[in-house]
Amino acid sequence: MRDIVVVGGGKIGGVIAQMLAETGDYAVTVIDRSAEALRAVANLAGVTPRVADITDAADLDAILAGAFAVLSAAPFHLTGKVAEAAARVGCHYLDLTEDVATTRKVKALAETAKGAFIPQCGLAPGFISIAGAELARGFDSVEELRLRVGALPRYPSNSLGYNLTWSTEGVINEYCEPCEALVEGELRELPALEGLETFSLDGVTYEAFNTS
Repeated sequence: MRDIVVVGGGKIGGVIAQMLAETGDYAVTVIDRSAEALRAVANLAGVTPRVADITDAADLDAILAGAFAVLSAAPFHLTGKVAEAAARVGCHYLDLTEDVATTRKVKALAETAKGAFIPQCGLAPGFISIAGAELARGFDSVEELRLRVGALPRYPSNSLGYNLTWSTEGVINEYCEPCEALVEGELRELPALEGLETFSLDGVTYEAFNTS
């Protein structure tokens, strides 16, 4: 059984911890600075909650020492600290961040890291890239591939038609910071909220635009 540390006891971190523990292959420790946040995972079999402040580098290093991997479900502005700690102790590292600057930092750390560093494992970026690659693989050649991602509730009940299932800080950051994009085969940086378009899904009209 391998030891996994999940940083962040919020909605996403809690679900990840539960899914890992249910496999029976991992002993999962969830850390968060809020004891209140950890109550949701306290009774899960195979999951150990632990109050810790990840801005304390020495404490974080001690927690990660001996772990097989750490997965950061922390806010984007703290994710880089988790990556630095993983590089120091030599464990594998994964995160869910959409933040471009943090991802660049993780890639730089990966150059000399002893473990595997895998950023952007969330929905988008993350799963959407895997889905796009699988779709493209079925064709001899692809001229253009467009995929749109959004937290669209089945029954919209607010003015934005949006379902907030993750960090509010992260959503605001996505909508403010520059976006990396492949345009005609070249990596470019585009401003957020540009490229506005509208489309209809099941009779409901939505807006789509660039986010990081």
